Amino acid sequence: MIVIEMAHVTKSYDMGEETIFALNNVSLSIERNEYVAIMGPSGSGKSTLMNIIGCLDRPTSGEYRLRGEPVSELDDDELARIRNREIGFVFQTFNLMPRSDAFQNVELPLVYAGVSGTEREERVSAALSKVGLADRMRHRPNELSGGQRQRVAIARALVNEPSILLADEPTGNLDTRTGDEIMALFDELWEQGQNIVVVTHEEDIARRAQRIVRLRDGVVESDAPVTSLR
Repeated sequence: MIVIEMAHVTKSYDMGEETIFALNNVSLSIERNEYVAIMGPSGSGKSTLMNIIGCLDRPTSGEYRLRGEPVSELDDDELARIRNREIGFVFQTFNLMPRSDAFQNVELPLVYAGVSGTEREERVSAALSKVGLADRMRHRPNELSGGQRQRVAIARALVNEPSILLADEPTGNLDTRTGDEIMALFDELWEQGQNIVVVTHEEDIARRAQRIVRLRDGVVESDAPVTSLR
Protein backbone atom coordinates (compact mmCIF):
# COMPACT_ATOMS: atom_id res chain seq x y z
CA MET A 1 0.00 0.00 0.00
CA ILE A 2 1.33 3.44 -0.96
CA VAL A 3 0.96 5.91 1.92
CA ILE A 4 2.54 9.00 0.31
CA GLU A 5 2.29 9.60 -3.43
CA MET A 6 3.55 12.81 -5.04
CA ALA A 7 3.39 13.40 -8.78
CA HIS A 8 5.18 16.36 -10.40
CA VAL A 9 4.91 18.51 -7.28
CA THR A 10 6.16 22.07 -7.69
CA LYS A 11 6.23 24.85 -5.09
CA SER A 12 7.14 28.27 -6.43
CA TYR A 13 7.18 31.83 -5.15
CA ASP A 14 7.09 35.06 -7.14
CA MET A 15 9.88 37.40 -6.06
CA GLY A 16 9.27 40.53 -8.10
CA GLU A 17 9.81 39.55 -11.72
CA GLU A 18 11.59 36.34 -10.77
CA THR A 19 9.98 32.99 -9.89
CA ILE A 20 11.78 30.95 -7.22
CA PHE A 21 11.24 27.20 -7.21
CA ALA A 22 11.48 25.67 -3.72
CA LEU A 23 10.44 22.33 -5.28
CA ASN A 24 10.51 21.66 -9.01
CA ASN A 25 8.63 18.71 -10.48
CA VAL A 26 9.20 16.32 -7.58
CA SER A 27 7.70 12.84 -7.79
CA LEU A 28 7.98 10.58 -4.76
CA SER A 29 6.17 7.60 -3.29
CA ILE A 30 6.52 6.02 0.15
CA GLU A 31 4.96 2.67 0.92
CA ARG A 32 3.52 1.38 4.16
CA ASN A 33 6.07 0.72 6.93
CA GLU A 34 8.92 2.44 5.11
CA TYR A 35 11.56 4.42 7.01
CA VAL A 36 12.77 7.26 4.81
CA ALA A 37 15.30 10.04 5.41
CA ILE A 38 15.14 13.28 3.44
CA MET A 39 18.48 15.07 3.12
CA GLY A 40 19.83 18.15 1.39
CA PRO A 41 21.84 21.30 1.96
CA SER A 42 20.25 24.54 3.12
CA GLY A 43 17.90 25.80 0.42
CA SER A 44 17.53 22.37 -1.20
CA GLY A 45 13.77 22.23 -0.60
CA LYS A 46 13.68 19.63 2.16
CA SER A 47 11.72 21.86 4.59
CA THR A 48 9.22 22.72 1.84
CA LEU A 49 8.83 19.02 1.05
CA MET A 50 8.32 18.25 4.74
CA ASN A 51 5.64 20.96 5.01
CA ILE A 52 3.76 19.55 2.02
CA ILE A 53 4.02 15.94 3.29
CA GLY A 54 2.78 17.16 6.70
CA CYS A 55 -0.19 19.04 5.18
CA LEU A 56 1.18 22.35 6.50
CA ASP A 57 1.41 23.73 2.95
CA ARG A 58 0.06 23.00 -0.53
CA PRO A 59 1.99 22.59 -3.78
CA THR A 60 1.69 25.26 -6.45
CA SER A 61 1.11 22.49 -8.97
CA GLY A 62 1.20 18.70 -9.09
CA GLU A 63 -0.66 16.17 -6.99
CA TYR A 64 -0.16 14.85 -3.47
CA ARG A 65 -2.15 11.85 -2.26
CA LEU A 66 -2.02 10.65 1.34
CA ARG A 67 -3.37 7.12 1.65
CA GLY A 68 -5.13 7.69 -1.65
CA GLU A 69 -6.78 10.96 -0.64
CA PRO A 70 -5.99 13.95 -2.91
CA VAL A 71 -4.60 16.21 -0.19
CA SER A 72 -3.52 18.97 -2.59
CA GLU A 73 -7.19 19.69 -3.33
CA LEU A 74 -8.37 20.10 0.28
CA ASP A 75 -9.31 23.37 1.97
CA ASP A 76 -7.70 24.60 5.22
CA ASP A 77 -10.23 22.91 7.54
CA GLU A 78 -9.90 19.59 5.74
CA LEU A 79 -6.11 19.87 5.80
CA ALA A 80 -6.19 20.46 9.57
CA ARG A 81 -8.40 17.39 10.02
CA ILE A 82 -6.08 15.21 7.94
CA ARG A 83 -3.03 16.62 9.72
CA ASN A 84 -4.39 15.78 13.17
CA ARG A 85 -5.51 12.31 12.14
CA GLU A 86 -2.75 11.12 9.83
CA ILE A 87 0.48 12.98 10.72
CA GLY A 88 2.48 12.81 13.93
CA PHE A 89 5.02 15.64 14.13
CA VAL A 90 8.31 15.57 16.04
CA PHE A 91 10.29 18.83 16.04
CA GLN A 92 13.86 19.73 16.97
CA THR A 93 12.59 22.16 19.64
CA PHE A 94 10.08 19.70 21.22
CA ASN A 95 7.24 22.32 21.14
CA LEU A 96 5.84 21.27 24.51
CA MET A 97 3.55 23.47 26.62
CA PRO A 98 5.75 24.46 29.58
CA ARG A 99 2.96 24.71 32.19
CA SER A 100 1.42 21.36 31.30
CA ASP A 101 2.73 18.00 32.45
CA ALA A 102 3.73 15.16 30.13
CA PHE A 103 0.26 13.60 30.25
CA GLN A 104 -1.46 16.87 29.30
CA ASN A 105 0.99 17.56 26.48
CA VAL A 106 0.43 14.12 24.96
CA GLU A 107 -3.33 14.38 25.48
CA LEU A 108 -3.75 17.55 23.40
CA PRO A 109 -4.21 15.97 19.91
CA LEU A 110 -6.92 13.72 21.36
CA VAL A 111 -8.74 16.72 22.84
CA TYR A 112 -8.73 18.36 19.40
CA ALA A 113 -10.00 15.10 17.89
CA GLY A 114 -12.93 14.96 20.35
CA VAL A 115 -11.86 11.69 21.99
CA SER A 116 -13.67 10.86 25.25
CA GLY A 117 -11.94 11.29 28.62
CA THR A 118 -11.67 7.58 29.42
CA GLU A 119 -10.23 6.71 26.03
CA ARG A 120 -7.83 9.67 26.23
CA GLU A 121 -6.47 8.39 29.52
CA GLU A 122 -5.89 4.91 28.11
CA ARG A 123 -4.24 6.11 24.92
CA VAL A 124 -2.01 8.70 26.60
CA SER A 125 -0.84 6.16 29.17
CA ALA A 126 -0.09 3.66 26.40
CA ALA A 127 1.83 6.24 24.33
CA LEU A 128 3.97 7.37 27.27
CA SER A 129 4.64 3.75 28.23
CA LYS A 130 5.72 3.03 24.64
CA VAL A 131 8.44 5.70 24.87
CA GLY A 132 9.55 4.62 28.35
CA LEU A 133 7.99 7.44 30.36
CA ALA A 134 5.22 5.69 32.29
CA ASP A 135 6.77 7.01 35.52
CA ARG A 136 7.06 10.63 34.30
CA MET A 137 3.45 11.36 33.30
CA ARG A 138 2.95 14.13 35.85
CA HIS A 139 6.28 15.86 35.31
CA ARG A 140 6.40 19.21 33.53
CA PRO A 141 8.95 19.83 30.75
CA ASN A 142 11.30 21.76 33.06
CA GLU A 143 11.45 18.67 35.30
CA LEU A 144 12.56 16.46 32.41
CA SER A 145 15.86 16.05 30.58
CA GLY A 146 16.16 16.96 26.89
CA GLY A 147 15.85 13.32 25.88
CA GLN A 148 12.78 12.85 28.05
CA ARG A 149 11.18 15.96 26.56
CA GLN A 150 11.74 14.59 23.07
CA ARG A 151 10.19 11.29 24.19
CA VAL A 152 7.11 13.21 25.37
CA ALA A 153 6.98 14.88 21.96
CA ILE A 154 7.22 11.48 20.26
CA ALA A 155 4.43 10.10 22.48
CA ARG A 156 2.28 13.10 21.52
CA ALA A 157 3.02 12.41 17.85
CA LEU A 158 2.01 8.75 18.25
CA VAL A 159 -1.11 9.13 20.37
CA ASN A 160 -3.50 9.51 17.40
CA GLU A 161 -1.96 6.41 15.76
CA PRO A 162 -0.90 8.39 12.68
CA SER A 163 -0.10 7.01 9.24
CA ILE A 164 3.22 8.88 9.27
CA LEU A 165 5.64 9.93 11.99
CA LEU A 166 7.28 13.04 10.50
CA ALA A 167 10.42 14.15 12.33
CA ASP A 168 12.30 17.38 11.57
CA GLU A 169 15.92 17.25 12.84
CA PRO A 170 14.73 15.23 15.88
CA THR A 171 18.17 15.07 17.53
CA GLY A 172 19.23 18.65 16.75
CA ASN A 173 18.94 19.86 20.37
CA LEU A 174 20.33 16.72 21.99
CA ASP A 175 23.81 15.52 22.85
CA THR A 176 25.20 12.56 20.91
CA ARG A 177 24.33 9.87 23.47
CA THR A 178 20.77 11.12 23.97
CA GLY A 179 20.34 11.52 20.22
CA ASP A 180 21.38 7.89 19.74
CA GLU A 181 18.75 6.84 22.30
CA ILE A 182 16.05 8.76 20.45
CA MET A 183 17.05 7.24 17.12
CA ALA A 184 17.05 3.77 18.71
CA LEU A 185 13.45 4.50 19.77
CA PHE A 186 12.63 5.39 16.15
CA ASP A 187 14.15 2.06 15.08
CA GLU A 188 11.87 0.25 17.53
CA LEU A 189 8.79 2.13 16.33
CA TRP A 190 9.59 1.30 12.71
CA GLU A 191 10.05 -2.38 13.60
CA GLN A 192 6.58 -2.23 15.19
CA GLY A 193 5.11 -1.07 11.86
CA GLN A 194 5.26 2.74 12.06
CA ASN A 195 5.92 4.73 8.87
CA ILE A 196 8.73 7.21 9.61
CA VAL A 197 10.00 10.14 7.56
CA VAL A 198 13.01 11.98 9.02
CA VAL A 199 14.25 15.29 7.65
CA THR A 200 17.92 15.73 8.57
CA HIS A 201 21.23 17.16 7.41
CA GLU A 202 23.20 14.56 9.40
CA GLU A 203 24.47 11.59 7.42
CA ASP A 204 24.63 9.23 10.41
CA ILE A 205 21.00 9.96 11.28
CA ALA A 206 19.90 9.42 7.68
CA ARG A 207 21.73 6.10 7.43
CA ARG A 208 19.51 4.62 10.14
CA ALA A 209 16.64 4.73 7.65
CA GLN A 210 15.95 2.18 4.91
CA ARG A 211 16.16 4.74 2.16
CA ILE A 212 17.61 8.22 1.61
CA VAL A 213 16.04 10.82 -0.66
CA ARG A 214 18.53 13.60 -1.44
CA LEU A 215 17.33 16.99 -2.65
CA ARG A 216 19.31 19.74 -4.33
CA ASP A 217 17.93 22.99 -5.73
CA GLY A 218 14.35 21.75 -5.39
CA VAL A 219 14.76 18.50 -7.31
CA VAL A 220 15.39 14.90 -6.26
CA GLU A 221 19.10 14.34 -6.82
CA SER A 222 19.02 10.69 -5.72
CA ASP A 223 16.65 8.19 -4.11
CA ALA A 224 18.28 4.94 -3.03
CA PRO A 225 18.16 2.21 -0.36
CA VAL A 226 20.68 2.74 2.41
CA THR A 227 22.23 -0.71 1.85
CA SER A 228 23.33 0.26 -1.65
CA LEU A 229 24.99 3.42 -0.31
CA ARG A 230 27.19 1.74 2.30
